[in-house]
Formats: sequence, structure tokens, C-alpha cells
Amino acid sequence: MRLVRAALMLGAALLPLAAAAQTATRPAAAAAVKPIAYTERTLANGLRVYALRDTTTPNVAVQVWYDVGSKDDPQGRSGFAHMFEHLMFKATRNLVSEQMDRLTEDVGGYNNASTNDDYTNYYEVIPANHLQRLLFAEADRMASLVVEPKSFASERDVVKEELRQSTLARPYGKLFSTYLSAAAYTTHPYARSTIGSIENLEAASIEDVRGFHATYYRPDNAILVVAGNFDPRQLDAWIDRYFSRIARPATAIPRVTVQEPARTTAVTYTVYEPNTPLPAVLMSWHVPADRDADIPALTVLNTILSTGESSRMYESLVYRDQLAQDASSFLDSKQGTGNLIAYAILAGGKTVAQGEAALKREIARFRDAPVSAAELAEAKNEILTATIKSRETAEGKARTLASSVIIDGDPRAADRQLAAIARVTAADVQRVARKYLGDQQSATIRYLPDNAKPAGATGDTIAVASTVRTAPLAAPANVAIVTPAPEGQRVQPPAPAAPVRANLPQPVETRLANGLRVITVERHDLPIATAYLVATGGQALDPADRSGVSDLAATLMTKGTATRSATEIARQVESLGGSIGADAASEGGTVQVTVKSDQLAPAMTILADVATHPAFAADELDRARAQQVDAVTVAFKNPAQLAALVADRATFGASPFGAPGSGTPASLKAITRGDVTAAYARTWRPDQATLILVGDVTPAQAQALATAQLGSWRAPAGAATPLPTLAAFPAPRTVVVDMPGAGQAGVVVERPAIPRSDPRYYPFAVANTVLGGGFSSRLNQEIRIKRGLAYGASSGVDAARSVGSIAARTQTKNQTAAEVVALMTGEMVRMGAAPVPDAELATRKAVLVGSFGRAVETTGGIAGIIGEYVLDGVPITELQGYTAKVEAVTPAAAQSAAAALLDPKAASVAVVGDAKQFIAPLKAARPDVETLTEAQLNLDSATLK
Repeated sequence: MRLVRAALMLGAALLPLAAAAQTATRPAAAAAVKPIAYTERTLANGLRVYALRDTTTPNVAVQVWYDVGSKDDPQGRSGFAHMFEHLMFKATRNLVSEQMDRLTEDVGGYNNASTNDDYTNYYEVIPANHLQRLLFAEADRMASLVVEPKSFASERDVVKEELRQSTLARPYGKLFSTYLSAAAYTTHPYARSTIGSIENLEAASIEDVRGFHATYYRPDNAILVVAGNFDPRQLDAWIDRYFSRIARPATAIPRVTVQEPARTTAVTYTVYEPNTPLPAVLMSWHVPADRDADIPALTVLNTILSTGESSRMYESLVYRDQLAQDASSFLDSKQGTGNLIAYAILAGGKTVAQGEAALKREIARFRDAPVSAAELAEAKNEILTATIKSRETAEGKARTLASSVIIDGDPRAADRQLAAIARVTAADVQRVARKYLGDQQSATIRYLPDNAKPAGATGDTIAVASTVRTAPLAAPANVAIVTPAPEGQRVQPPAPAAPVRANLPQPVETRLANGLRVITVERHDLPIATAYLVATGGQALDPADRSGVSDLAATLMTKGTATRSATEIARQVESLGGSIGADAASEGGTVQVTVKSDQLAPAMTILADVATHPAFAADELDRARAQQVDAVTVAFKNPAQLAALVADRATFGASPFGAPGSGTPASLKAITRGDVTAAYARTWRPDQATLILVGDVTPAQAQALATAQLGSWRAPAGAATPLPTLAAFPAPRTVVVDMPGAGQAGVVVERPAIPRSDPRYYPFAVANTVLGGGFSSRLNQEIRIKRGLAYGASSGVDAARSVGSIAARTQTKNQTAAEVVALMTGEMVRMGAAPVPDAELATRKAVLVGSFGRAVETTGGIAGIIGEYVLDGVPITELQGYTAKVEAVTPAAAQSAAAALLDPKAASVAVVGDAKQFIAPLKAARPDVETLTEAQLNLDSATLK
């Protein structure tokens, strides 16, 4: 994938992105979800075309999926399909390098791509009037991609940085990116990781790349999906014009036909790796291809196993026995043999033997006895809600259909699986557990810190087996080398059509007698609703020696009330198909739930109970604190995450805005129940709270629900605690945290900025988007595109009610950390030195407007935007005025804001990595640099010592 906007990241549970995406497009349950409506045709050259019309959106999604993935990588070239994906964004005969970004991001859309074991997909969402231009561009890169040495070398360097970021720098990166697949297969090329290895990337040649394109990037190996607002007759004409002329090669398409043999003897590996803050254990079992009739039952089993806090793994490993800091599972089904994977990141003081025994016990429960009727019903409801959410946008529906075609060979597969899941019985779940999940069918990886290795011991090596069968790249003979058309002979993309007007939602606001604001946004196109309760206060009110207390209080709000236990809350909400979450932000707190709209009333009952009657039981506090200490311990071993925390403290010093919002091991251990109840009371009261209801609900229904569930909530006597204000900021610092052996260096440049209410907010937001917002931003251009020094570089504005900040961030190989700091600060200076050219400013405005437009397509997106307005003290009329205010920013206004608010002289710099590789050039450029070891670093102190 391209850039951090869709990277292989340490996600909600360390779930590999490809598996996460596939799981998300395979949920299913009852018939409450309408089948995806589409038309289908096949061109004479073999290109299959699917069209999904939706006139309620001003956007259109264009997706091209190729039936080639990492399983098709040539021998000795693992990571090849993924690297080739990057090259597809370079030049074609008619398009210059990076022009796909000009045609998408620069007009308010976006583009990206991903590589899976079985496919490579390219996708864009753009304003509907730009559809013809994107069809032209997708056809051009299918037919006439230019592969030349400069871009080949640059993108190979970018992929190396992506590998370092996703696999080498993050904790457990090797476990999920490399070892999982290698341990799971002995014969099938699924054994190789999608991202490959540095050695294999180095071995790839430009001739290999050209041959790969000629072999697989052809119309009869692709599908085109268009979803959104279009005229069907016009769409057909454009597709015929641009795609039908692409020739269908006469050569056969190579296919992987090898079958992975069934595993009949359990295999176990023990490995010792650096940057492993807590031990982990992972187990996998083979499952059949996604089109198999047993997949619906396995989907239900996996949902019961690990979806939500009422799942079996969470209840036993995380909650009851406190064995794991994180425990989950995922069903990675494919064209061929897939896997069900279960893992546990152990809690502090627990062993892999305990974790392994617990995982085996939970899997055995499925074999030994049928699941309960309640578990079965809950799983189906959860799958159904997830399916509805995945189809809220045209892009989501397109992705679901395309995956069905490529993985299952049937565009109706997702709908068929949805219906099949509704028919799954408890006996079906037990049957598939016995068939596929036996002890002797497992592959186990015990993943331990390298400093835990006994003296004289050697860990196991997990490598792709020599018996894995991969075919050599059989490229067609005499592959034509495409070169750019001479200047003046390029065929230019067609002009955009007339814009399609967006239909912005209209919030309706009322207020209860107790002061609670109620904001409703009606959306009746899908049977789904989001309830979002926000209140001002939050982490900014945490005492100096109790950082993390608001975060801990938010966690505990869903862990028991006066009448419901933590387990009852989870089971009751998840039985409705939803999940409830409470969070603390820098200046507020939130509680939210999304459910099918027919379940909104019972969900609101639980949300209200959680928000107004939390129990904060002592045993729950002890459990949550231990989990949070472990989570923080893991975060502190990630160079990028630690650099962000160090930069915050350097920027804001002793103020609450400098303290880690999630706390530190020391601050968390000091927190008492009295601290937690006080933190809750500072934030949660009706006169500073707002209930936001979005989706299939009317204002009258919302008012009735709010009155019934929250009307009796009373504010305590006395005024609410005011948020702190900052009159001055500490002097800027340059801080290095030495993390020997780190796979990459995390780099952050941060400085104070303005609160959201400042009249310079919109010029500042636009200036920041020029600097680091999007793939075509100046930071990403300089650091990734021109030099290949990082997988991505970006900047972001955090403008809250009381204070604001601007931070530029990236990760790079240790040797280039000092160079990257200079590039980042240099671009910040340049922003204030001269006006942004009109053309560039227009594209960056489009980025903001387009992102806003896509956010308001979902119930959760609308609720989140309005919730931010409430916490930041912004009128909700901003929803209607946002686009006009962005468009009104002039070059002079953006330059003025940049000169005042982006000057790096006021910025602190944090670099976390292997200091010996970059400290000399960094000191030469910044003599004031302070170097701390990990042991010396103290985030509880404003001095960091």
C-alpha cells in the first residue's frame, strides 16, 4: 500500500491489514441487508465490468482489481507484486509520474492500492464529475505503464522503508508480517510474506517488472467496478471508449495450482526477538477456501471466539484470568487454503505456556460442546451490523462485490454468505471446529524477548520452507518497453463535467431541562444509527501526578454500573449487534454505540447507564490499570509512538497538554479509586454534555429517547471545572531517545499553535494541508517521492478549545534521521516565506473539502464531526459552512498563518531510534540536542528526566 494513510500498521489488535480488510468484507447474517444491486457485462477483451448506481452521493468510486497477488511472486522475488503495485502510480505513455494524485487527491478525492495474497487492487473515490478522467487514467496504466530505472529505484527504496516500518520497527512486526505465513504453509506460496524481504527486493530487476506487467496486467485478468453517482448509458460508452481498445494477449495467464497438504501433526516454534516488550503466542489452523460451504460456520465461530468484550477470548484470557494484554483471532480465508489465527500478547508476568494453554482450551470448547443459543444469536447480530456499516458508502459496496468476484469467482458470494450465516446452527459450529481445529492440526509460534533466551539456548528459525513451490516468472517473449509519449503528443485526460452538488445533512438541536443538548441528524437510507454522547473536561483536567486518570475512568465506565456488571454490559450491547466504547480526549470524553436502528432504544438504555451510573469497582480498577500499564509498555517500544509522546512533553512542558494522555506505568500505578471518581465527576455532568443521534432516527424519536434515558440525570452543585489555559510555552528542545537496535527512527517536529476558535484556523488548516496533508503534500513530496527516505511523511493540526499544536511526523531508517529533520523544518520555513501558488492552494483546499465530504457519508463520520464541534466550542452550523470557509482562504492568508504558526524556531524535535547511527549529523545541525537512554526517559516529568 501507498503511504501511511493505508499502511500495514499496528492496528486495534495488531491485525495484519490484508486479513483485516478481507474479514471486514466477509461478515454476514440475516436478510435485513438488501443484496447489492449491480449490472454486469464482459468486454470482448475479457474485462469484466460491474456497475453499482447510487444517486444519493456526489461521489463515485472506481476500482480495478487484478487477479494477481503475492502468491504469484516469482521464485526469489517475494514482495514483488507489492512493489509492482507502487510502480503503477508512476508514469504511463500519456500520464506523467504521480498524475493519478493530480486526478484524484487534487480534486477532492483520494486513491490508494493494496496487495493481498490473491489480488492487487487499485481504488479511487472522486467527485462524480471526474469519473471520465479516472476511467481514462485506469485504462492508460493498464495498457501502457512506463517502467524506467529512476522510478523503479525510488519506489524500491520506499518499499524498504515500509518494510522497516511495518515489520522491523513495530513490536511483533515479524510475528504477523513474516513468521505467521512461513509457519502456516509447507508447500503453497502463501508461505511468503506479502511485503517480502530486503534481499528479495534488492534482487528484483527492471526486466522482471516489465515482464510481470505483461504477464498479469491485462484486461482478461482484471475486473472494473464503478459505484456511485453516474449515468449508466454514459458509463458504458466511456468504458467502451477507453478499455475495449486494450488488446487481450494470446498467452495463457500463469496460475498457482499447488495445493497445501493437510496438517496432521502439530508444529511448534520458539523464537526470541528484540523489541518485544511482552511475550506473545500465536496459533493457526488451516481452513478451506473462502467459497467453501463451511466458511459461514467458521465465520460465526470466529465471531464468538473474539468479537467484542463478551467474546470467549476476551472474557477468559483478558478479563477473567488477566493472562493477556490483548487477545484476538481472525479468519483469513482466501482463494485457496486459509487460516484461522488466534493470538495473545501476554500480560506482564505471564508466560507463553499459560497463554498457549488458554488458547488451546478456548478452541477445545468449540469441539467439546455446542455454543449457546445466545452466543449464536449475538454473533449473527454482530456480523449483520458490521455488514450494514461496510455498505454505508458506494466504495464499501464496490469493495465487497469486487472481493467476492476475485476471491470466490461470484459477485453474489457476499450476499450468499450473508444468507448462509443466518442459517448456521450450533451443531454447524461444533462440526467445523472438530473438522478443522484439532490440536494436531495447529501451528504454534512462541514469541519471546531476546533477553529472555536462556544461556546457551538457540531459538528456532522460521523461514519459508524449501518445499514451497513457486513458478518462475514466465513473461511473454519480446516484452515491449513503453516510453512516455513526446511532449505535445500525449493524450490528455478529458475535462471534468459539471459538479454534482453534495447534500449536506441538517442537524436539529434541542435541549433538555437538565441542560443536556440533543442533536439529531436523520439518515434513512440504511437501518443503522449511531448514538454519541460527548462531554467537556477530559485529560486536560488530570492532576500533574495522575496522567492517564481520565483515560482510566473512561475505560471503567463500561466495566460496571450500579445495576450491570462489566460482563452484562458487554453481553447486552453485543447481543444487539453493537459494541459500546468510552474514551477520554484531551478536552473531553465520549461514549458511543452503533447498532441497527431497531435496536437503538435498548442500546440507549445501556449507554445512559454507563454514562450516569459507573460503579468504579476496586477489582475492575486493578484489572484495567494492569492492562493499561501493559499497553503503555508496548507503545513505549514503538519508535514513532514514543517520539510523539516525547514531542508533546517537550512542546507543552509541565502543563496537562504535555502529559501522556494514556498515562505512564508510574502514574497509572499511583491512581486510586478516589482519583478515578474525581476524574469522572470533572467531565460527566449533563450541563456540559451533548447527545448526538445520527442515522435512521427522527428528531422526535431522539428527543423521546434522550428524555427517557437521560432526562433524570442531574448536575452536581457548583460550577464545572474550567479547562486550563496556557499563557506561555517552554523553550523549544531537541530530544533524542536512544533505542539501540530499533528498526527505524521515529521523527516528530511539533510546536504550539492556536485553539479552534482562533479566526486564523481555516488559513492555518489549509496551510498545514499544503505542508503535510495528503500524498501530494510538500513533506511527502520531499521525503518519500523525491528521495525514498520514508514510507510517508505528514503533518497534522490539533486545534482544540483551549490550545492547539502542529506536528510533522515520519519514520525513516536510522541513518537518515538527521536529514529528514532538516527536510521537515526546511519545508516549514518555506511555507511562511512565500505565498502558495494558486494552483497548489486549490488542490490542497480540495483535499480538505473532499475528506469532509466523505466523512459525512457515514453515521459514525457525521457523529464524530459534530462531536468535535461540541468539544471545541464550535457552532454546529459549521457543518454547513465548512466548505465555503475553506474555499475562501487566500494565498496571502495561508502565508500569514504559516509565517506565524509554522515557524520551526518555536518547534521542538523528538527523534527516537538507534542514536549511534544519526547522532553526529544531528548534533552538527542542532548543537542543543539532548540525548536520553530509554531508562533515563521520564515522561512524568516536564524535563523528561
